Amino acid sequence: MAKLTYEELEKKARALEKEVSERKKTVEALRLSEKRLFQILQETSIPTFVIDNNHTVTHVNRAYENLTGISAHEIIGTRKQWAAFYPKERPVMADLIVDNASEQEIARYYRGKYTKSVVTDGGYESERLFRNLKKGDTWLFFTASPLKDAQGNITGAIETLQDVTERKLAEQGLRKSERRLINFLDFVPYPMVIFNLDGRVFYLNSEFTEVFGWTLEELEGKTIPYAPPGMEQQTSEMIKELLDKKIILRHETRRLTKDGRILDVVLRAGIYSEGEEEAGGEIVILRDITKEKRIARNNEAILRISMALPEYPDLEDLLDYISSEVKLLLESEGSLIILLDEEKEELFFQGAAYDDTATQKRVKEIRFPIHQLVAGKVIRTGEPIIVSDTSEDPGFYKERDRKLGYETRNLLLVPLKSSDHIFGVLCAINKKEGAFDETDVEMLNMIAGTVALSIENARFSEELKGAYREVTSLNRAKDKVINHLSHELKTPVSVLSGSINILVKRLATLPENKWKATIERSKRNLDRIMEIQNQVEDIMHGKDYKAFDLLSLMLDECKDEIETLFAEQFGEGPVIEAIGRRIEETFGTKKIAPERIILGEYVKKCFENLKHLFSHRQVEVISHFEPAPPLNMPLDPLQKVVDGLIKNAIENTPDEGKIEVIVRKNGERAELLVRDYGVGIIEDAQRRIFEGFFTTQDTMAYSSKRPFDFNAGGKGADLLRMKIFSERYNFKIDMISSRCKFIPKETDVCPGRISECEFCSNKKDCHQSGGTTFTINFPAASKSGDFAEDKRQDSSSHHGGILK
Repeated sequence: MAKLTYEELEKKARALEKEVSERKKTVEALRLSEKRLFQILQETSIPTFVIDNNHTVTHVNRAYENLTGISAHEIIGTRKQWAAFYPKERPVMADLIVDNASEQEIARYYRGKYTKSVVTDGGYESERLFRNLKKGDTWLFFTASPLKDAQGNITGAIETLQDVTERKLAEQGLRKSERRLINFLDFVPYPMVIFNLDGRVFYLNSEFTEVFGWTLEELEGKTIPYAPPGMEQQTSEMIKELLDKKIILRHETRRLTKDGRILDVVLRAGIYSEGEEEAGGEIVILRDITKEKRIARNNEAILRISMALPEYPDLEDLLDYISSEVKLLLESEGSLIILLDEEKEELFFQGAAYDDTATQKRVKEIRFPIHQLVAGKVIRTGEPIIVSDTSEDPGFYKERDRKLGYETRNLLLVPLKSSDHIFGVLCAINKKEGAFDETDVEMLNMIAGTVALSIENARFSEELKGAYREVTSLNRAKDKVINHLSHELKTPVSVLSGSINILVKRLATLPENKWKATIERSKRNLDRIMEIQNQVEDIMHGKDYKAFDLLSLMLDECKDEIETLFAEQFGEGPVIEAIGRRIEETFGTKKIAPERIILGEYVKKCFENLKHLFSHRQVEVISHFEPAPPLNMPLDPLQKVVDGLIKNAIENTPDEGKIEVIVRKNGERAELLVRDYGVGIIEDAQRRIFEGFFTTQDTMAYSSKRPFDFNAGGKGADLLRMKIFSERYNFKIDMISSRCKFIPKETDVCPGRISECEFCSNKKDCHQSGGTTFTINFPAASKSGDFAEDKRQDSSSHHGGILK
């Protein structure tokens, strides 16, 4: 190696000095740069830390210290970068960057919740909640990027952190608010849609999905294709009105469902704002009124049909009208009412309505065997049938359509039912839009009930008319017979009564033990016949009796001749007046003018007059007469009612028993109550007690007994007469009874005296075993005191008190 000269050495030394000088300048520049970077790092508000390629922390700034609560001198030079974030050691994102970890590795640590940095190549970012920071639960958004040298080698990594807790809490609050709003909107019982201003769906609730079929996932960001064809113009005008007025309170329209059904809806819409003046979108609430309108149409149709019943006396005209209503309501091309000829087992068309009038006329001329129509199956099963498509069974309908000259595509049939059988079918044919459904079945069944009633009424109308004519004829014959019998009884009864009186006079010279028992027996039975005659006369009140007029006329015309004949035989005397009185008593009409009556006083009087007739009976009679409103009524029927009830009570009470006779006030009415504690009436007899000529016991049990005897009974007309009186004079009569439990059957016989009854140890046992109560409520007299047939006033109406 050649030895350098001094000059060369000097030159090289100067070069080294220059290089050293430049190196010092570079080092100083680097130092200054590093100092500035450190200052920048320290002053930045974003928490930051740096690690080298050995995972040692080289830098942390004050923002990091404030965020984590860890000072720089505690962590710089260590590998504890994880300590601020996790409870135990694990890589932070900067560590993964230094290790040049794969994306799968990063995904494993961050569970897919990360993204690649859009700023730094090889960098990643993520957001999560950290629960181990000293300041408590904190949401951090953090990014990590590699630090590289000039050759591109990774020399470390820098990670920045941002506290986004407030934003996350705000977002969570917003989401909660949105959830509450969505829950509220889903709770709204009507379909609701929120549109953007361009008419695209932003939100719709679950009820919208329920009614119309579309989901939010299907329609979000799209328009809803639910305007029916032909309604586009109306919809555009409605939207224009909404944008102009900002609100539509009610708009009735129609809308399509996802499956093609058309619904009647009421729409309410408004514009909502996102800012003070900025419109945000449209809120639309819809209410499905299809069922309401259908029910209204059905009700209107049923009302029209019901109102039309009296307007169509001819059944065929009525059923044609009903068929036209069905056709209109179900929007079908035709409607038929098919009836069954049970004898021939054929179906025929009694009512029809078609768009094609020629078919409507033609169908009424055709009959089908029951097995050739679907209607036959409906009649057999009693169940409605919907045939949605007749082409699925063309053979069954081909012959039918050929005869009718009409093509059937679909039909609905429901049975026509009476109380005991099915006699026909109500049918709708060829739905114009869509298919027949259960709502149509429901509506047709409603109408079928009305149709069935009309047909049944018409079917039995002639039979009822015939029966009515027969009953009317029988009633006339019955009245004629009864009138005749009543008339025929009067004369022989009158003659027999007179004859008995003559016999008594003729036999007076003989000992009474030779004839009196026979005469009394004859008079007793004659009285029974007279009682029957009087009851019949009361029942037939108002009928035309001609005997009185005829006899009166004869008496007037033959007055002188009769007086002369009588004078020749018996001498002069007032014979004509006596004969006139007898004719009046026997054949004349009784005057029944109402009088003002104090019920308690009158019943007490009737009771006193009857006492001697049942004095031979050992029956305790308890009476209690309270003040009661006066009543207006003729005395004759009132006496028959009072006497009849008391007589009935005594005759049904055994000796040693008791009855009660009570008059009291019941509201504004006077009430008479007659209660016996006797044998009572069996349940079957109670239902028929007022029917007339009906007896509660076998006639043989009492036919030979005297009035007021126990079980003396009657002819069965007395209570019928009372019932007729109640209708004639506007009072109410009721009866309750319980049969003696010791003699429950009709054939059982009471011994007639309590002490002789094997079942009763004392009177109380009998009193509690059975009995009957008749109650009569009389309407009060008018306050003015006016009577219907005379104007007489009774001063006794001013008296009150309790009479015993």
